[in-house]
Amino acid sequence: MIQCTGIEKSYTEKKVLSGISFDIPDGQIFGLLGPSGAGKTTLIKILTGQLAFDEGSAMILQKNVRRLSGEDKKKIGIMMDQFGVYERLSCYDNLKVFADIYGTPKEKIMETLKLVGLEDSAKKPASALSKGMRVRLQLARVFMVSPEIIFLDEPTTGLDPMTMKQIHKIILDKKKHGCTIFLTTHNMEEAAKLCDTVALLNEGVIVDSGAPDEICRRFNHQKRIVLHLNTGEDMELPHSKESAEKISKLLEEERVETIHSSEPTLETVFLELTGRKLEEE
Repeated sequence: MIQCTGIEKSYTEKKVLSGISFDIPDGQIFGLLGPSGAGKTTLIKILTGQLAFDEGSAMILQKNVRRLSGEDKKKIGIMMDQFGVYERLSCYDNLKVFADIYGTPKEKIMETLKLVGLEDSAKKPASALSKGMRVRLQLARVFMVSPEIIFLDEPTTGLDPMTMKQIHKIILDKKKHGCTIFLTTHNMEEAAKLCDTVALLNEGVIVDSGAPDEICRRFNHQKRIVLHLNTGEDMELPHSKESAEKISKLLEEERVETIHSSEPTLETVFLELTGRKLEEE
């Protein structure tokens, strides 16, 4: 559904993207991870036809992004922070504007507000919405066109855990119904939970990519097992036959409260590869 090959983009003498290549299959959630300024938003603008690029090729819906028609663009939903809402208009009237632009039946407005949990706030002005409700309204606008591909640029930044969980549920529901989703984030837990594949972007270069758990296993240099005992003691053991025997004995004695392997997180992998944290500002 989305394919990049050797994308290059510079502003004056500063290279923002360098040799970006990936392929996103139909119906998957792809996560582009990187700190602020890594080039994530620039890439979304390129893939959605908002910004020209210098070298390479970009395909979406099996078409060159430079030649997307109006009908093609109706199949693409975009949520970006700079795409604001009309503050003085109600939630309903915000969506009515887009219904008029895209020729969407008015009946879909309440249906979409219900989808994102804003049906009871239809008459509330956008200026009176909380940050979480505003994100839902922005998502509702995306869903007004029944997109096949959805671009979400940092959709949960600054949200409380409960609201974030609700937004995640909406995103996963859209995937279940066949949408392909391109998500940018610097939240590694979000990426690990939602994404089928991730790419780690640093200073315009993809430094690694793959399924989140696959990447973490690949960088599991220590290969250790961590146990928390009912005495309050934490014990780290290497992956070995001797450790297996010791763990078995501890389990038989009912001394183990928790046990898990020591794979790194996406955050620690990114730090190892780049020397930077994903959540750097």
